[in-house]
Formats: sequence, C-alpha cells, structure tokens
Amino acid sequence: MNTQIPAAGGPDPDDIEQGIAALERHLAEVGDATTAQPVTDAELQDAQSGETRRVRRLRAEVAESHRLAELQDDDTPLTLDTPKVRKRRKKAHEAARLHRLGQDPAMRAWQAARMRRVLVAAAMLALALALAWSTAGVQKFAAGDAESWSPEWLFAWCVEPFMSLALLVVVGAKSYMGVRGQPIESRTLNQIEWLFLGLTVGMNAWPYLPGVAETFTVSDLVLHILGPVVAVAIVTALPIILAAFTRLDHGPTGGLTAPTYRDNAPADRPGGNPPVRVDVAELTARARGLIAAGELPAEPSANALRQALRCGMDTARAVRDALRGGVR
Repeated sequence: MNTQIPAAGGPDPDDIEQGIAALERHLAEVGDATTAQPVTDAELQDAQSGETRRVRRLRAEVAESHRLAELQDDDTPLTLDTPKVRKRRKKAHEAARLHRLGQDPAMRAWQAARMRRVLVAAAMLALALALAWSTAGVQKFAAGDAESWSPEWLFAWCVEPFMSLALLVVVGAKSYMGVRGQPIESRTLNQIEWLFLGLTVGMNAWPYLPGVAETFTVSDLVLHILGPVVAVAIVTALPIILAAFTRLDHGPTGGLTAPTYRDNAPADRPGGNPPVRVDVAELTARARGLIAAGELPAEPSANALRQALRCGMDTARAVRDALRGGVR
C-alpha cells in the first residue's frame, strides 16, 4: 500500500472536496438501498398508462359531482316532515280527537256529572262555613249576660250547631233527591228551612239593631248577618241548579261540528220527550246494504254503526250483535 505524504504546506483543498463529494454519494446510495420498496406490477402498469393517484382522485370527484347533480333534482327530502312539523301535526290530531270526544253524549254526561259534584261540594262547604260564621253571633245572643266559661255561656255555643245540623239534613236530602232526578217539592220542608234561617238571622242581627245596640253602625249589622244571608242564598239556589242539571239533555246541540247523533231516550226522560222506538231488524238490513256497498267494513264496530245509521249506542250494539250472529 502506497502512502502519499502530504506536502509540508498542508492538505490540498481539491482533494478534500473530492473526498467529501465521494462520501456524500456513498451515503445517498446506502440510504436509497435501505428505504426503497419494490414496485408492484400494478403500480408499474398504472404509471405506464398514466393512471396515477391524482388522476384517480380527480375521477372520483367528478363521479361524485355527477351523482350529486342527479340527486338534487329529487324533491323527496323536501316533502318529509321535520320534527317541528311532526310535533305540530301530533298536537292538531290530539286536539281534533278531544273535540270529537267532547261532542260524544257519554262524554257530555260525564262532564255534567263532574261539574255537578263540584258545585254541590262547593255549595255545601260554603253553607257550612256560613253557618259556622253565625255561630259566634248566636252564642252572644243566647249567652246574654252570663259569665265566661259558665254553664250558660258554654251551652250557648250549642244553639247554632244543632240548628245548623237540622238545616243541613233538610238541604242535603233535597240536594240528593234533586241529583237523582226526583226533586222534593214540599211546602213543609220549605217552611222548616225558612224557620231555621229566620232564627239564625234574627239572633245574629238582634244585638246590633237600632235601639238595641248601644252604638248602632251599619257595618256591624251587615258583618253579623253575612253568614245567615249566604246560607239563605245557598239554600235557595242549590235546588234550582240541581233541577237544571236533571233536565240537561246530553244529545247534540246542533251546529256544524256536532255529530248527527241522538241518544236512546228512556220513557221517563225528565224532559217529557216520548220514548224512541227503533226497529233493530230494519237497521240491521240497512247495515248489510251499507256493507255490500262498501260504505262499512265487513265487521263494523258499534261506533261505526252508530254514525252510519244515526242511532243510539245501545241500538248500534244490538245491530252489531245481530250482524255477527247472522240474524236475518
């Protein structure tokens, strides 16, 4: 091996540059050898035909654009209900069903019975409170000059309660019979009511009347007769209200939205209407004709028969049973 001894003046710059360039080429060759991957036949064929990755991406974008243009012409998504529209339609459908239910005679009867119970309960509560209000005034009248907590003073508190209980017995009986459609028209009971109420008003008002009270004021008189006056009003008004509920007809009232329905009228209807005579056989024949014409299903429900035949629900059930039983 020959070794060149550099000159005394130092290494040659050209040699240094050539060595560095050779070293860089060697490193590049080594890096390419370690990182290079074998080229497949498909990639080689695509490269030769020009089907590069960029070309494939652009072709997919063009195909997507054509497909989107075709779908944009379809208005089907625009006809679908949004959640807001669906919610509004649901509420409208519910309101329509509630309206139809409110026109049904059975529903009207239930509403009337509920309102009647509420009114009777409120009236009886007001009557009890009014009589309790007058208890203090009656006690003062009955006790007179008796000392507080003496036997006379204590027994004076019982005067108003036993009159009130007797009055409530009469009012309760008249109210119950009125609800049952048999209002009590008794002159004797009316006199008993007015007797108890007159005694209550008189005992409450007496200590505050002009010439009796030490200092007469209208406010004291009105305040102490307020309870008996309310009791008189309730006792007078309650039988009238209950009689009106008894005469109430739960059939249709007419109008554009009321169904053409007439409930079965009993012979003893309070309104005095004559009983309705229905021929189930004739209605059954009519129903068969409607079924044959396609206006009713093969096995119609009682409600469908009621609406189609314009009859009562009891009659519609009889027609339905006749159809199902094969009665001719």
